[in-house]
Amino acid sequence: MKTKYLFQSADCTRYLQKRANTIKKMTQTNSPVKVNSKEVAQELLDQYDTFLFDCDGVLWLGSHLLPHINETLEMLLSRGKKLYFVTNNSTKSRAAYTKKFASYGIKVTEDQIFTSGYASALYVRDTLKLTPGKDKVWVFGEAGITEELKLMGIESLGCNDPRLDEPFDISSSPFLKNGLDPDVKCVIAGLDTKINYHRLAVTLQYLQQPDVKFVATNIDSTYPSKGHILPGAGSMIECVAFSSGREPAACGKPNPNMLNAIVSSKKIDRSKCCMVGDRLNTDMRFGIEGKLGGTLLVLTGIETEEKALDSTGDHPLPKYYAEKLGDLYELTK
Repeated sequence: MKTKYLFQSADCTRYLQKRANTIKKMTQTNSPVKVNSKEVAQELLDQYDTFLFDCDGVLWLGSHLLPHINETLEMLLSRGKKLYFVTNNSTKSRAAYTKKFASYGIKVTEDQIFTSGYASALYVRDTLKLTPGKDKVWVFGEAGITEELKLMGIESLGCNDPRLDEPFDISSSPFLKNGLDPDVKCVIAGLDTKINYHRLAVTLQYLQQPDVKFVATNIDSTYPSKGHILPGAGSMIECVAFSSGREPAACGKPNPNMLNAIVSSKKIDRSKCCMVGDRLNTDMRFGIEGKLGGTLLVLTGIETEEKALDSTGDHPLPKYYAEKLGDLYELTK
């Protein structure tokens, strides 16, 4: 009996050791792979035929184009890859983005671009079913939102109206002294670099109306600029969300509705598509929860390598990560 017991114990030890090695191997396999060699870069490129790119922090920082972006995009196109650009920045319309790309010598068409402002306009039209020519939207944000709404025939108020730059006086505000506009059925809130008390106060008045819907372009707390991290749309939206006691429906990344619209309109095979971004909680979550085949995190924006490898956080980990997007070009040229 004693011999039998010792034999079983040895078998158990070997089994547990084998199982531990298997788990360790699986963990290592599932850990993010750094794109730091030609072999890894080629492996990544061979897996996907479509790439979705975030813009700020991936292609550029503010007005500063990151290294070898043009060459990388041209290399991908030369290999027959399809490229789309998915940004949570709502301050610019898709038309304005094409001009920004052109200023860097990058030719991109409007139908390759999906912004959170465009996604919000689609949500207002297709989900909330606002009636063009009748229903209106109050915009706490910038022109990228109003321009997309205009293309859909929906009138907007607020935004960059110069009267909002005047000091707030509840008795004389042109937006309040004659009462709220009864045709406003929705508030869209996004990044507003002209934020002031006048804008906050009028937005709150609309959000206190129970029949007015509340939509957020995105909830990013920050965004990267060259040498700085700046307050994002989420920081401003939180002001009116907190004061109104309401939570908005967010339309930008990582909202699945945005990805579903892209996949459907462009007939994308999710398993052959890779999301490229600089944020774990938006870009990587967008790709992983959207069941895309791959994700690539670049370290030129918000995240650090330490965080990219930290499996203890509440953020998803990417399949691949790289110091910068241009590494794909540099390693395969």
